[in-house]
Amino acid sequence: MFLAMDTVFDQCSIAILDASGQVLSSHTETGKRQQTQQILPMIDAALSESKLSLSDMQALIFNRGPGAFSGIRINTAVVQALSVAHDLPCVGVSSLQAIAQRAYQQYGVTQVYSALDARMQQVYFGQYAIKDSEQSDPQSDHTVMQPVLVNDEESTEQLLDYDSQTVLDIPIAGNGASLLKLYDGQICHDDVWPDATVIGQLGIAQFINSGGTDAAHALPKYLRNQAWKTLKEQGKA
Repeated sequence: MFLAMDTVFDQCSIAILDASGQVLSSHTETGKRQQTQQILPMIDAALSESKLSLSDMQALIFNRGPGAFSGIRINTAVVQALSVAHDLPCVGVSSLQAIAQRAYQQYGVTQVYSALDARMQQVYFGQYAIKDSEQSDPQSDHTVMQPVLVNDEESTEQLLDYDSQTVLDIPIAGNGASLLKLYDGQICHDDVWPDATVIGQLGIAQFINSGGTDAAHALPKYLRNQAWKTLKEQGKA
């Protein structure tokens, strides 16, 4: 069993899944103002609904960003605390990969750009695709959108300025899609919004492939340097 959580996408979302990716319990509350107060009671409710306890979990899965700083900080801190308290491994999932995975499930796209509004006239951006060797079935919980690597780099995740144009004319998903300069006819899926179930499915695949990490190495990914500073301190005001 796996416990997955997300507070990065302006929501508080919790899911419990089995090793096949099937959902035993899933709840999402939209909005970010009450995330700190919501997350632990929602975890307790999901465990109770599933008739499980944290000792039944094989790993804790969380959205490690990039995205809203406060949202990343909340679910990272909760995962780290639960990991230490219950001696459970952690798995951090990219928010951009989650957007790509949800776009695949929702629209059947097999290659896509993910774009998440980063404010300050920028978007968080990455490129993802289904590998040729993988089964391509949007209803399957085992088919995973993988990052498309450029020059053998570990990730394509980056910050792009508003009105930037993509290299390829392929679909763009996420709430930052319409903030980029589109080719004529380029498909824009700006309604794609993942939840903890998608985070969990990606985390399970990652755990099976490479295992988890301890709490000390369950780290967020912000992309933007000094994300914790005020706009004035960043020189943006």
